[in-house]
Amino acid sequence: MFVTVTTTHEPATDLGHLLHKHPGRAQEFPVAGGTAHVFYPVAGQAECTAALLLDVDPVGLVRGKHNDSFALGQYVNDRPYAAGSLLAVALGSVFRTALNGRCDARPELAATEIPLQIRIPALPCRGGAALAARLFEPLGWQVEATPIPLDPQLPDAGDSRYVDLRLSGNLRLADALKHLYVLIPVLDDAKHYWVTGDEVDKLLRAGDGWLAEHPERELISHRYLAHRKSYVRSALAQLAESGDAEGELDNALAEPVVSEVPEAEVPLAVQRRRSVLAVLKASGARRVLDLGCGGGALLSDLVKEPSFTEIVGVDVSARALELAERRFERLPERQRERLVLRQSALTYVDAELAGYDAAVLMEVVEHVDPSRLAALEHAVFAAARPRTVVVTTPNVECNVRFENLPAGRFRHPDHRFEWTRAQFQEWAGGVAERHGCTVEHLPVGPVDPQVGAPTQLAVFTRAEVSA
Repeated sequence: MFVTVTTTHEPATDLGHLLHKHPGRAQEFPVAGGTAHVFYPVAGQAECTAALLLDVDPVGLVRGKHNDSFALGQYVNDRPYAAGSLLAVALGSVFRTALNGRCDARPELAATEIPLQIRIPALPCRGGAALAARLFEPLGWQVEATPIPLDPQLPDAGDSRYVDLRLSGNLRLADALKHLYVLIPVLDDAKHYWVTGDEVDKLLRAGDGWLAEHPERELISHRYLAHRKSYVRSALAQLAESGDAEGELDNALAEPVVSEVPEAEVPLAVQRRRSVLAVLKASGARRVLDLGCGGGALLSDLVKEPSFTEIVGVDVSARALELAERRFERLPERQRERLVLRQSALTYVDAELAGYDAAVLMEVVEHVDPSRLAALEHAVFAAARPRTVVVTTPNVECNVRFENLPAGRFRHPDHRFEWTRAQFQEWAGGVAERHGCTVEHLPVGPVDPQVGAPTQLAVFTRAEVSA
């Protein structure tokens, strides 16, 4: 089994720097299940291709193990020939530094989107070519998945469950490798090793920055975690915290909500959006800013409310805005015409954001370096000056209630800080005093008598409006 990665970014041989593998020589590495070979079939200034060939030791693969997939599974299987979790593990092992986005020789290139083409000639795809497109296209790939016939000499026999997968797009190499690391075993819907709780952390690390907003995140989580329900619930709960994905939530973090849905089925991300929506409606706002809108989770709720006549989603990330655009491209025209997406940095004054009734900073401030909080405060409260500002942020005291969150770790790797209730109230009180506002604090999620609610929400109202 093998995979190739090609680039036409010039000089294309810089691919060797990114992968930390020299184009001038073939190398081999011992990995789980066999030996991985890395070589470059093409290594020119205009085009460079790196290949990873995994030579599986079928005897070593089954020694001491048991395959229950079918009666002779230990002796007859496709693992040495078709891409699956073995290849994903080899990718993660051989290209570990590249997958983590590190390149000391070309750090600027590691952070740059470059033209990439990837080919996996034999990939098990339970769900067919259409599923491959559903998984890769939202990530910015152009997908060509050609079904492989069962027997080329017998066309009537139909297609096998394998596809010849070709991907092309402009992405960071680290992101491309993470996509492959997660989605190869997902398409196969099988793993060659026993899945434990460590797989949740692996999924969240490799899925950082894209999985929370992926429309198929639940399918990805179920398949990657071998359909182990407790692991899936944990992964979706943490994705919901990091990206407002509407995944399932651990029972420990569910709370009664005015809804027909049992409390254990209402994710915290959904409760948070409902709370923000309720505050906005109570304020009487008609023109609303969603500052740091990401992929558009809150915008989806806002646009359904006819009382909001103008809705602007703002984010500094062009990629996030692309995802939001895709989310809304099928909206009815009447709803779509009320929605505008705008790229802008929240720590700089943007004159186009002035004059709105309300602004929302939902799970945003904790992503801002503390030294830049004053700039964000000025841009929102002094320059834009909406009548109402809604801010939500994690309550770090409640992190001890997340069973799969190691002690001392934030809920998302991009968080610059997470505040206690006292710290948030001190910051909010200072903002309110400096800008002539009143501030009200509300909990979101179940209120634990020791550590409070998992999300804290503050509503800032200009004093002249509240009088």
